[in-house]
Amino acid sequence: MRVLISAGLTALTLGATLAPSYAATCQALWMERNTYYRRGAYCFKTPRAISYFGNAGCRYDDENAVPLPAAVRQRIAEIVAQERIQGCSD
Repeated sequence: MRVLISAGLTALTLGATLAPSYAATCQALWMERNTYYRRGAYCFKTPRAISYFGNAGCRYDDENAVPLPAAVRQRIAEIVAQERIQGCSD
């Protein structure tokens, strides 16, 4: 229970649209992961991401250069791992 509450509070604090335990589909995982980057002013490169999020106000061409808290970086790593397990493609 403590983990669920903590994860939920982290997601709410970070402004995520989905709590980690509910991000089950490839689309939901993709949206959650890229929402963190968008909020960090990342400049998207793929047509899909540019179409969905746009690049207005972007400042960072390198994902690693986007200033994100450690908790967000950890969540992104979890999402990427889950995307690999599920066979999601960008």
